[in-house]
Amino acid sequence: MTDFRVSIRDRLARLMTVPDADLDRVAADLFAPENAFHAMAPVDDVAGRDAVVEHILRPLRAALTGVHRRDEIVMGGENIREGGGRWVACVSHLVGTFDATLWGVAPSARLAFLRAGEFYRVREDGLIDRAHVILDLPDLMRQAGRAPFPLLGTEMLFPGPATHDGVCPDPAGGTASLDVVQRMLGDLHVYDAVTYSSAGQTGEGGTWSDDMLWHGPGGVGSNYRWDGFVKDHRKPFIEAFPDRKGGNHYCRIGDGPYAAVSGWPSMTMTHRGPYLGLDPTDRALTLRVMDFYRVAGGRIAENWVLLDYVDLARQLGRDVLA
Repeated sequence: MTDFRVSIRDRLARLMTVPDADLDRVAADLFAPENAFHAMAPVDDVAGRDAVVEHILRPLRAALTGVHRRDEIVMGGENIREGGGRWVACVSHLVGTFDATLWGVAPSARLAFLRAGEFYRVREDGLIDRAHVILDLPDLMRQAGRAPFPLLGTEMLFPGPATHDGVCPDPAGGTASLDVVQRMLGDLHVYDAVTYSSAGQTGEGGTWSDDMLWHGPGGVGSNYRWDGFVKDHRKPFIEAFPDRKGGNHYCRIGDGPYAAVSGWPSMTMTHRGPYLGLDPTDRALTLRVMDFYRVAGGRIAENWVLLDYVDLARQLGRDVLA
């Protein structure tokens, strides 16, 4: 019997590479006709398979010449949240020459690696009937020489897992991996206002590895170890949004040494301080979030994070794509 993760991975790859005349047929082999597709801003919600083809797949294929997927993580499992269902979650790059405008982002005529975070609910017949996708458009702008945000951390391509086993891993241990992540999330809300530390995160019995790597979206970048994570992401984020509350997830899955969670939106918060060049507005905001984790020895070793910062800026009245 074919592994459902492998089947989804293979069909997603074909969406990018088949001749244009075959795109509708290949999409019909992957997406249910009534598929509900939730994308990052400015695309947002797309209803039905035909609309997914016209508003998402064709623009991507037209903008990125020779586009193909380079998957870093493809994992799957049963969703433990109330909605349930069997899900596949991916961290990938869509690779091609950026030759045409994509959703308002002007082309560079150069090689581009467009980061993608994806969550797909898979029916018993193997078709996807619900999708959540964040493509990191701010990072695509940076690659084209027009970064919309000042950088906090170190910018780079999202690396694959250090263990090189992220694509359809051995599923043994997935429950334990997700348990570690859930324990971390449960402790994260309470923090010291001076050190920005939270109980249960580091040190003896902590959920994060001493040599943790954290890879964030365009504008935040990557950082190393807990101190780097606090300096480059946690401190600026908490200072900007001190009342933030997260964890409103529609999906949480574990698969082997990996776990993934996503909320649409996951976070609610108020904009109290400057962030990514955006002056405080005191507006109430929401944030769409995707997190992918690799767990080793009972601790989180690596974390890849996709955040819809185009939507966040839009709520603040700023069109970063323009």
